[in-house]
Amino acid sequence: MGIGSSAGGAWTFVKRRYRVGMRRAGTSFPRIIQMTASAVLAYWIAEQLLGHVGPIFAATSGLLVLGFGTATTVRRSLEVAIGCTLGVAVGDLLLTLLGSGLWQAGLVLFLSLTIARFLDSGPIFTTQLGLQSVLVVLLPIADAAGPFSRSLDAVVGSLCGLLIVMVFPRDPRRTPIAELGKLLSELSGILQECARAVSSSDSTLAFHALVRARGTQKLMDALPAALNVAREVATLAPAHRRRRSDLERLSIAAEKTDLAMRNSRVLARRLTTVINHGALTDRGVEAVASLLGELSEAVDAFGYAVLETNESGYQRAVGRAQRELAECAARLDPQTLQVSGLQGEGMVLLLRPLVVDMLEASGISHEDAVALLPRL
Repeated sequence: MGIGSSAGGAWTFVKRRYRVGMRRAGTSFPRIIQMTASAVLAYWIAEQLLGHVGPIFAATSGLLVLGFGTATTVRRSLEVAIGCTLGVAVGDLLLTLLGSGLWQAGLVLFLSLTIARFLDSGPIFTTQLGLQSVLVVLLPIADAAGPFSRSLDAVVGSLCGLLIVMVFPRDPRRTPIAELGKLLSELSGILQECARAVSSSDSTLAFHALVRARGTQKLMDALPAALNVAREVATLAPAHRRRRSDLERLSIAAEKTDLAMRNSRVLARRLTTVINHGALTDRGVEAVASLLGELSEAVDAFGYAVLETNESGYQRAVGRAQRELAECAARLDPQTLQVSGLQGEGMVLLLRPLVVDMLEASGISHEDAVALLPRL
């Protein structure tokens, strides 16, 4: 029984790993093709056009400049390219002055890492400069090659990699859209938890919503960086210049969603007090819980719109989200929600800027968004 159970568990693990591996390989397939093309092209240019024998540094530089991961950007590629090229050049220079050997390799590595940290704080730059320089000293050089032929190979490989990054970049909207979609999904979930907390008069649920809202800080911090990378790609890559207007729209949506998320923290904190003090009547509980639930659905609708990359599809989806948000805004009056008392009315007032932020995130101007609120 124990052996059968262990075998079954092992088989399940293998199947899961197989599915994950296949999914990861499929997702990385375009990058694999680009890395292969960059390395082979750089090697061919160095060997056939420049006449270098075994130009391994051309292939390695062309490979390393691209790499895997969402951080593969023009800036990162430039860091790797400069690190590779400078590392090989430093190695070539010191090899010419000191000769090859183990102690020379140690000295070269020490000096290369020191130079790298002096020039740039990035770990990628430092690693590439040190690695390439020590390999230059340790690997034998062909007799027919000149003293700085490998430096030229590194330049060729780096340029090939940068060319591919600029000509065939990934869609710059992809990462910001995914990050913003996650943040909107969390905001919708937080509002839904707040609705359940009001409906069941459970302040613990409101506190859980507050903890969840505070836990989104990493997502909020990741969005500006993702947008900066996307703008960089859209500016430098001719194929994606037309995406700059989309990125500007995403930037506004991200900024306003960030504000809405911060307001949701204040709302969840206030809810705990409102519930603990029984500040809502039965009708008020029903009306506020209903409003929070509908607001959660409206945020969800906007999240679907953000994930829509087709312009016509986006316009339809965002139009629906704007209508749902406008309906929620029209109800944000303590009297309409049958809420009275300082604490209850204060909670309703906290919802107004949150809804305005979401309306602005969806593309409505600040003046038009405020105009949708009932006068107090």
